[in-house]
Amino acid sequence: MGAALGIVFGGLSGCASSASRQTFAKAESNEPYTLDSGDKLRVTVFGQPDLSGEFAVDGSGMIAIPLIPPVNAGGLTTTELQASIADALSRTLLRNPNVSVQVTEFRPFYILGEVAKAGQYPFVNGMTVQSAVAIAGGFTYRAYQDSVHVTRRVGGRLVEVDLPTNAPVRPGDTILVEERYF
Repeated sequence: MGAALGIVFGGLSGCASSASRQTFAKAESNEPYTLDSGDKLRVTVFGQPDLSGEFAVDGSGMIAIPLIPPVNAGGLTTTELQASIADALSRTLLRNPNVSVQVTEFRPFYILGEVAKAGQYPFVNGMTVQSAVAIAGGFTYRAYQDSVHVTRRVGGRLVEVDLPTNAPVRPGDTILVEERYF
């Protein structure tokens, strides 16, 4: 009886793992970048230098632009944020404001475990797990080098999956390099 339950639960856990891998893979493929706390933005309101500037997305996902209430940026693309800021400006100050939003600095990624210098590092476009490990000083002699455990926010929830070292890294990812067993 115990062996039968072990097989059933083992099979179910395999299904959950497969489902999370599929969700993770779908989220990774050409999905637009969504803003979150830690991102730094350049907001330009054309013809209005006093309203333009560099802003950071705070811990609650908001940005504070002069003369309008805080604007929610968390979970939005830059295009959606442009429209939101333009709407807020048109309700209070300007007629037909023309707004541009650019990401000047992406939120950092984190790397833990069997690397020489675990910690927080700035994200670079096109980064893979292998280049993230190199930035952290490389693998230790105990590191399992075939794959890593990655935690990533996808659609408002955290997804965890094991990935090969040639997989892309996204801003805000937490990479865990596990210890190998001899």
